[in-house]
Formats: sequence, C-alpha cells, structure tokens
Amino acid sequence: PFSQIRIITSSSIMKLSLASAAIGLQLYTLSSNPSFALGFTRTTPASFVSPKLTTTTTTLHSTPGESSSILHLTDDQKASPLYLRRPRPIYTPGSIPDPDYVRIFDTTLRDGEQSPGATLTSSEKLDIARQLAKLGVDIIEAGFPIASPDDFAAVKQIGDLVGNEIWEDGYVPVICGLSRANEKDILRAWEAVKGAKLPRVHTFIATSKIHMETKLMKTPAQIIEIATNAVLYAKSLGCDDIEFSPEDAGRSDPEFLYEVLDAVIKAGATTLNIPDTTGWNMPWEFGGLIRQLRENTPGAENVIFSTHCQNDLGLATANSLAGANAGARQLECTINGIGERAGNASLEEIVMALALKGDTHFRDGPGTGRLFTSVNPVYITPTSKMVVEYTGMKCQPHKAIVGANAFQHESGIHQDGMIKNKGTYEIMTPESIGLMRGDSQSGAGIVLGKHSGRNAVSTRLRELGYTLDTDKFNAFFGRFKEIAEKKKGGFEDEELEALVTDQYGVHNTYWEVTGVQVTTGTAGIPTATVTMVEPDGVERYTAKTGTGPVDAVYKAIDEIIGVNVDLLTYSMDAVNAGIDALAIARVSLSPAPSKMGDFSSISIDPNYGQKKERAFSGSGSCTDIIVSSARAYTSALNKMLSWNNIRRGDGANASGSKTPESMSVNGVSAMGNKPQEMIIASGSKITEI
Repeated sequence: PFSQIRIITSSSIMKLSLASAAIGLQLYTLSSNPSFALGFTRTTPASFVSPKLTTTTTTLHSTPGESSSILHLTDDQKASPLYLRRPRPIYTPGSIPDPDYVRIFDTTLRDGEQSPGATLTSSEKLDIARQLAKLGVDIIEAGFPIASPDDFAAVKQIGDLVGNEIWEDGYVPVICGLSRANEKDILRAWEAVKGAKLPRVHTFIATSKIHMETKLMKTPAQIIEIATNAVLYAKSLGCDDIEFSPEDAGRSDPEFLYEVLDAVIKAGATTLNIPDTTGWNMPWEFGGLIRQLRENTPGAENVIFSTHCQNDLGLATANSLAGANAGARQLECTINGIGERAGNASLEEIVMALALKGDTHFRDGPGTGRLFTSVNPVYITPTSKMVVEYTGMKCQPHKAIVGANAFQHESGIHQDGMIKNKGTYEIMTPESIGLMRGDSQSGAGIVLGKHSGRNAVSTRLRELGYTLDTDKFNAFFGRFKEIAEKKKGGFEDEELEALVTDQYGVHNTYWEVTGVQVTTGTAGIPTATVTMVEPDGVERYTAKTGTGPVDAVYKAIDEIIGVNVDLLTYSMDAVNAGIDALAIARVSLSPAPSKMGDFSSISIDPNYGQKKERAFSGSGSCTDIIVSSARAYTSALNKMLSWNNIRRGDGANASGSKTPESMSVNGVSAMGNKPQEMIIASGSKITEI
C-alpha cells in the first residue's frame, strides 16, 4: 500500500494522490465462496452503462498551448469497489517494473474490424476507444492507417483525443497503429499516432516457410533485412515504442525466429508479438514456443513478449493463457473475440480467467506467478454491447462471460442450487462484469421453462406476491409444465401472473375504482371525476382535465394514488357485436424514471438476456368504455405497486392481503401521497381538506 505515486514520462510529471493500493486489490481477492470473488455488493451502481465523468483540461506539457483532459469518476463510483481500478505499474516501453503484471492489448478496432461485415465509422471507433479506456486496457490498436484515408483519420482522431485523456489515477492508454514492414506504411502509422501521449507503431512481416516462399517470395535473409530496416526507420521517426510481429510465428521455424527477433531487438523493438496467425497451435505447443523464444533469443530480457492468437480451432484464449504462463506479459485480444475468420482471443475471457485464476495457476514464468491486470471488469458488459451494436455482430447465446445465457439457469437442479447458494453454479457474479441482475429472475438468473423444478417456480411465485397452499400449487405446477412443454423460450413474470389469475382468479388488489364521471365533447375541455377506495378502505376522489376523457381519467388516478408513469400501450376490443357489447381495455405502463426517483423496473428478457424496462400490464372490462379503461389502468398500477413492495420486502401475499402502510413507491404511499387527507376539485384548484 502507498499513498502517493510519482509518474514520470518524457512529456509530463504528475503527482497523484491515491487511496491505498489494497483497495484496488479487493476486486481480485478470492473468498471462500469463489462466486463472490469479484462482487461484494448486489446493489446497482448509479450508472453502469455509461458512467458520468467530469472532465477538466489541465496543461501537462512544457510546450505552450498543449493540454490534456483529466477524467474523474463521480463520487458515487468512487464509493463503489466495483469501479475501483487496480493500480498499474508505470508504463515504460520494453519493460514492466512488476513482472506479474500483464498488459492487455486490445485490437478490436483493427483486427476486430477485419471481420466481414464489421466496418465501423470514425465516430463509432472513437466511441469504442473511449469505452476501452473506461475498461482500462493498456494498449488500443486503433487501426491500420495506410488502409484508407478514413482509417488514417480515425486512428489520428483516437490518438489526438483518447490518447490525451488522462484519468485521475494517471492512466492513459497507449495508442497503436499497425503497418507493414515498409517505410510508406510506417510513416503513415506514425503520423496517425504521434499526437498521443503514449504512441506506438506495430510493424510485421511473415516468417513461416509457406508465407515467405508463396506470398512474399523472399529468402530468410531478405526477411531479416526488411524487418530490421522497418524497426530502424520507425525509430528514426522518433518512435521509442515499437512492436514487431513475425506473422505466422506459430508455423515458423523456431531457429529462424531466434535470428529475426535478435535482429529487431538490436534495431530497437521494445515488444515482440508472437502470433498464432492461423490458430494452428495447441496450448502446450504455443506455451512451449514462448518459453523457447524467451530462453534462446539474445536480448529477450530487454523486451516484452506478447501473444496474438486466432481462434480457428477454438483455442485462442487457451493459447494466450499458455503464453502468459510461459512468460508473455502482453496479451492481444478483442471484445467478444471478433476478428478474421473464426476470430481472436476474447478479451473478456482472458481478463476474467486472470482475475479468477491469475493468483494461483501461472507459476511457470517470471515473477511470483501471481498474474494480474488493471482492467476493470465492471465495464465488460457495456463494452461488449457497444461492439455488438456498432458492428452488427451478435454474440452466440452461450458465449462465455457476455453471452445471453452466461448467467441464466433453466435446469431444475441448477435452479434449486442457485436459489440456495449462487456459488453452486456461478464462479463469478454477473455484477462483477457489469451485468446488474438485481431482483430480476429471482436475483439468480432463473429462467422458468419446461426443465424448471418446484423450488424455482414456487420461489418466483412468492417473489411476485402469490402464496399457494400445497394442493393449489401442485395443480398450478402441473398446468405450468403443460404449457412450458409447448412454449418456446422462458416464462416472463407477466405470463406467470396471468397463469395464476387464470387458474385461481388470484389478484393483488390495492386500489379499486368505485366511480367515474366524465364530461367531454367539442364545446368544452374533457374533465373526469374519479372516486377510488384505497387499501385501508378510505374513499378518495379528485377531478382532472385532459386531452380526452380517458386521458383525464388517467391523470385523476395518478393524482389520487400519487404516481407518475409512462403509458406504453392502450387498446380497446369489443367481446361481441352490438351497441351493448362488453368492452375490454388493455394497457401496459412503466414507471417514469425521471419522476419516480430510484424506483427500478429493470428486468432481463429470458430468451435473449437483454435488459429492458419492466412493463406492467392490466385489463378491465365493462359495457362503458371509460370505466373499462379506468379498471385496466388501475389493474396495471396495482401490479406495479405489488412489484415495488416485493422488492422492498413489504409485499402482499397471494390471497391479496397486505399491510397498507407498507405500500409505497419511493416514499409515495400505495395509499396515495396524502394518505390522511381527502382531495376534492374546486374549479382548476386542488384544495386539501
């Protein structure tokens, strides 16, 4: 632990006051229950999707006019251990003061964008780069500047902006540009990234026999000369952070690699990236190659060894971790594992593997073998979703860490275990990777379907406020299984409640409409007077105007109960033909976030795992369409209030009994915002009595 760090770079000296380093270590301390190793709290931070940052511009350079932005977390984020980043060693090209630290090199914007159909605009690249900086990756490979004018502009923009946005802990990402081993490419890459505080040029040339003979038509001696000249030229431009990659190293002759790497080290390379370009290697082969190169390449102790593994055999993550175990201290990867052909090593898999296992399972390399990164996992989910949205490349549901099913459980045996102890089937908390599950799906990713058992179904019913005796539950469970056998996907709460209501007519009713009177027409303002009975039996009424009679009724109901909601859908159907037909109104609504304080109606779609605002639906019937509309609206509000009471632990039971004084939404009582007073309308003025 320490209280101050002095970070010295070629262009700035910053004195930073930090909290104890041990605070950051908390995120990676394994407890007796490994499922909670990365999540100490199940409460939802203020904003995990797009944390609000305050930005100040501070001059950090001696050159007049140059300035950098310093980004600050909000006070709420500082108070949450989920948002604290583990302190990282001072960045120096070619060396890492702590031999246990693993640099994360993200190439989503370069190799990831090479996925067919994954083209990104410059503005999208900038958004992703900033999200990667929130995530805390050490190096962002922003693109291939020579590829097109737009690529150059995008990389330069990222270098000039993201590459100068310094976080209050001193972190600023290295911005890297890729180039082939020729002067034109290298110059273009350097011009694109040189505006960053920490610029890097990454140059490469193939070294495998098949590439040298059939693609490049060069001799081994020519390859060594080209590689050496490329590094020398990059250094002559003023770049002191140079990465070299022998393309297809996984199928290259190790003896030849020793020669090539020796030459580029002498020329000034600071990072040696060893690619398994075709995904050919097994983990033990690739780990062995990294070890061989570190042990047999002259000057290897003066550079950082890196991995870049493709996923053609599904082994990219395994090969990357094998490389780390053998001493590689930079791992190249992409968000969601996107990339050429079958993709790259997945950043989220590498980061979480090191977070969970890095302390105990990597003892074959330098240092103590207690490997760690400074990536903040809480940003994994929002970053993954951003990449999906911008590239259009969706993750398969069973994708590790970020797939829709990664934290969902349908097997009855698994659900029973999750309800009793989440550590039985989850080795990390979804909150630790930014998936704030909250109360949705029983707070345990329970997806009710045909494989669900009695414990999972009965638990969810109790959470929804329905307590059925044994005989009734047995009958209900049989009906549930019958429908689940025919239904694709999981049951949503609304469907489960509808099944209970259909089976037994059980409702959680708090408020009841007892009277509705409206005046409307072309000559006046639509006005509604509504009378309601609250849970403790007291009658309340008020009058409101609206754009139409239904709108006026709904505004009156809102005022009586004391809620603010958004009406999502409204429909009206006639049961049969004729002037006296029974009208059925159906509505769905959700709390208005800006007006309901911290009331949360977030739920997770059981079929796709996507977060969404919970919608509360209701229906009502009457031969009078205004009355049926009022009943439908009140039914939906009762469900919303029931849901909130359950979240607070105050809820009603299935028979409909409840404690009136406990029913509230953020301090707004389910009995109304003025529970001891009657409200009447007096013209346009509301008078309290």
